[in-house]
Amino acid sequence: MASSLVLQLLILCSVISFVRSDASDHRYQVGYDVPLYANKVGPFHNPSETYRYFDLPFCSSAPVKEKKEALGEVLNGDRLVSAPYRLEFLGDKDAELACKKHLSKAEVAKFRNAVSKDYYFQMYYDDLPIWGFLGKVDREGKSDPSEYKYYLFKHLQFEILYNKDRVIEISVRSDPNAVVDLTEDNEVDVDFMYSVRWKETDTPFEKRMEKYSQSSSLPHHLEIHWFSIINSCVTVLLLTGFLATILMRVLKNDFVKYAHDEETADDQEETGWKYIHGDVFRYPECKSLFAAAVGSGTQLFALAIFIFMLALVGVFYPYNRGALFTALVVIYALTSGIAGYTAASFYCQLEGTNWVRNLLLTGGLFCGPLFLTFCFLNTVAIAYNTTAALPFGTIMVIFLIWTLVTSPLLVVGGIAGKNSKAEFQAPCHTTKYPREIPPLPWYRKTVPQMAMAGFLPFSAIYIELYYIFASVWGHRIYTIYSILFIVFLILLTVTAFITVALTYFQLAAEDHKWWWRSFLCGGSTGFFIYAYCLYYYHARSDMSGFMQTSFFFGYMACICYGFFLMLGTVGFRASLFFVRHIYHSIKCE
Repeated sequence: MASSLVLQLLILCSVISFVRSDASDHRYQVGYDVPLYANKVGPFHNPSETYRYFDLPFCSSAPVKEKKEALGEVLNGDRLVSAPYRLEFLGDKDAELACKKHLSKAEVAKFRNAVSKDYYFQMYYDDLPIWGFLGKVDREGKSDPSEYKYYLFKHLQFEILYNKDRVIEISVRSDPNAVVDLTEDNEVDVDFMYSVRWKETDTPFEKRMEKYSQSSSLPHHLEIHWFSIINSCVTVLLLTGFLATILMRVLKNDFVKYAHDEETADDQEETGWKYIHGDVFRYPECKSLFAAAVGSGTQLFALAIFIFMLALVGVFYPYNRGALFTALVVIYALTSGIAGYTAASFYCQLEGTNWVRNLLLTGGLFCGPLFLTFCFLNTVAIAYNTTAALPFGTIMVIFLIWTLVTSPLLVVGGIAGKNSKAEFQAPCHTTKYPREIPPLPWYRKTVPQMAMAGFLPFSAIYIELYYIFASVWGHRIYTIYSILFIVFLILLTVTAFITVALTYFQLAAEDHKWWWRSFLCGGSTGFFIYAYCLYYYHARSDMSGFMQTSFFFGYMACICYGFFLMLGTVGFRASLFFVRHIYHSIKCE
C-alpha cells in the first residue's frame, strides 16, 4: 500500500511539474513589439560546443537584456538574450537597418573562423525556434584551402505566418547577395539589415508545433522505424522461440528424470543443476555492492518508466526547452527512495548487518561516477567558454536538490527497507560448505557469456539507436515516443529471457555462482551501446575537437553505465524468479 502510494505521488508530482500549456499562448495587437531572442551560436557538427550569441562581435542597437531561464533550459545550454532585430506584430519591413558595426582585424578573423567551421545561430520568436548560418565559404573551382573565399551574411529575411492575433510559424533565410568579404584581415564596416514579411494562414494555434515534428513522422522515416520494429520483433521471436523450445524441453526432461530418480534410487548420485541445490542460494560475494547495484538499477528503471509516461502524454513536445532535463533531475531525485528501499531491504534479506554503509554505497554508485564526469566536462566547458558550462547558481540548485530531496528520500527508503523484515525466499537449504565448481571451457567464462548475452538485445535496438543518437547528438527531431517505448519493451523482454537461458546453462554445468553472472550478463548490453558510440562517432557523424569528443564519450559513458545497472537488475530479477521456480518444482533434501 505504501509503495503504491509513493508511486502515485511521484507520478502526480511529475505531471504537475512538467505538463504545462504553451507558455507563449499570447494574443497580440497590431504593432506590438514581440521580443526576438538570440540563443546561441556554434559549429553545426558539434552540438555540445555552443557559445553565447554576442560572443561573436555582433552589434546591437539597444542594451542587451537576458531572459530568465528555468533549470532545464540552463542544463540544455540555452542562454537567451534580446536580438538586435525588432519584429512588431503584422509590421512588414524592407531592408531595415538593425545596427552598424566596425569590425577590427581581430573581429574579422573571429567571424572568418566561425564561417569556416559552419557556425549556425539559433533564435526564438514567441517560443518558436529558427536557425540560420552565419555565412558561406566559396570553394568552387578551388582545390587549395588558402584560395577559399569567406563571406558573412548581413541581411536576414524573416517570414512570419499568423492566424488572427497569434503567431503560427516563423522562418528566416539569408540574402545570398548581401554579404561581406572576410577573406582578408582588413577592417570593414558592416550594416546589418533585415526584412520582415507577414502572411496569413489557416493553421490553428494548437497545431503550430506540428511542423517541427513532421520530419520524424514523414512516411519515409515511419517506414524505416516500423521496419526496425518488425525486424527486431521477428529476430527476437525466432531466437527466443528457438531458445524457449529448447529450454522447456530440457527442463521437462530434467523434471521427469529427477522425479524418476527419486522413485527408483534415493541414494543415487545427483547430477546437473539439482546436484547444486545446496549451493545455488548461497549469498553472493560483495553482497553490499550487489544490493546497491540492484537498488540503483531499480531506481533507474523507475526513472525510465516515468520519463516514458510523460513522453507518451505529450510533455516533451518539440522545443519545449529543457523539459526533458528538468524531468530527469526532478524524477531522479524523487525516485531515490526506491533505490534506498530496494537496496536496504535486499541487503537485509542477504543477512547483511552494516546497512548504513550499504545505503551510502547505493547513493554514490551511480551519482559518484556521474559527478566526477560532470566536474571534468564542466571544467572543459569553462575553459572553452561555452554555454554548456553551468553557472555557479545552477550548480548550487542541483546540489540543494540532492541535499534536501535525494539524500533524505534515500535515507527514508533505506530505513523503511531495513524495517520491512522481509526474509529471502529460498526453496532449498544452503549447505555449510560450498561445493567445488568443476573446470569449465573458455566459452562458459564470464566475459564470453556477457558477449553472448549482450549481442541479442543490442541487435533488437541498434536500428533505433541511430535516430536517438541523431537527435541527442545532432539536429534531428525525435517525437515518435510510442515506437521508442515498444523498442524499450523488446529490450527488457530479450534481456530477461537471454539471461535466464544463460543462467540455466550455467547451473546445468554445476556452476552455482550465478548471482553476479546474471547481473553482468543482463547489463552487458550497455557495453555494446558504448561500442556503437565509437562506430557512430567515426562513421556516422562529423563531430571533432577535444570538447565535443570529451562531451560525447564522457556523457555516453554515464548513460551506458546507467543502462548496465538497469538491465543488470532486470536480468538478475528474471534469473532469480526462474531459479526459485525450478528448485521449487523438485524435491530437495
